[in-house]
Amino acid sequence: MIEWASPWAFWLLPLVFLLPLQGRITGQNRLAVPGTRLPNQKMTLRLMLAWVPKALLFAGLILCIVALARPRITHRDVVVQSDGLDILLAVDTSGSMHAEDFAVGDVAVNRLAVAKGVMKEFIKGRPYDRIGVVVFGEEAFTHVPLTLDHDTLIAVLRNIEIGLAGPSSTAIGQAIAVSARRLNQIDSTERIVILLTDGRNNAGELTPRQASQMAEALHIRIYTIGVGAAGGGFRMQGDGLDEPTLREIAQLTGGQYFRATDSAGLKGIYERIDELETSPAEVRELVEHEELYRRLLMPGMWLLLLHTLLSATWLRRGP
Repeated sequence: MIEWASPWAFWLLPLVFLLPLQGRITGQNRLAVPGTRLPNQKMTLRLMLAWVPKALLFAGLILCIVALARPRITHRDVVVQSDGLDILLAVDTSGSMHAEDFAVGDVAVNRLAVAKGVMKEFIKGRPYDRIGVVVFGEEAFTHVPLTLDHDTLIAVLRNIEIGLAGPSSTAIGQAIAVSARRLNQIDSTERIVILLTDGRNNAGELTPRQASQMAEALHIRIYTIGVGAAGGGFRMQGDGLDEPTLREIAQLTGGQYFRATDSAGLKGIYERIDELETSPAEVRELVEHEELYRRLLMPGMWLLLLHTLLSATWLRRGP
């Protein structure tokens, strides 16, 4: 991107445009070039080009002033000197997440759509953390491995749909186990899971408690989020939100449990987790400037020199 190292120089530009008023201000218009000719005087090339010195002066001064402002192209490179957190977002994609009890503005939106929007902003706010996605319903699997390529991650997250892992059940324990196994493959001391669901565990080989104990043994913190509108909105296909189990998962692993009953509340929860889990990444920014003022200064100086030569010789004005 182009930056200006000395932008104050642009304040000199109005002085250049005041040059035509010099005669009125000082009473002696020494910079003027005659613009009229005698009644019987023949039009010559010299008279036709009488305006050139003045134009050269204006152009030369403007180029020199812009050069004085020191335009430059700035190159910035970010070097990550140490890794950030490893975060897996475990997302419930079972059929109950289709309930439209959340709203964006005045428009009713289903739970999964709101969750994806909030997670996208969360990902954007953690550029130096490796983040992945686990989806779960009747089964659980890693949908996006841990990655620093957050643009691709967000693009894949946008395409997650209801029923991706089976629509009729909710395998919370299996989701925790898959997340823990994936994080255990990474040589890192800072690993967390953010698990979002609106139901209770009714599928999978492991119970949430068993999976949480496995995660706790691997020093993986789990934050659990229960979503759905208050007042019975959690009921879908005979299931309801199992808040005691979600609290137990968080307590066993050193995390926290949160309840989101609307879009703003869910956004606030991810912002709270963002504050609790500060990234340990050490980042150094390398800045290099490519100076451009010479490209303007040299032409400006040549134009002023040409103005001086023409004004003193062939296009010299009369007394």
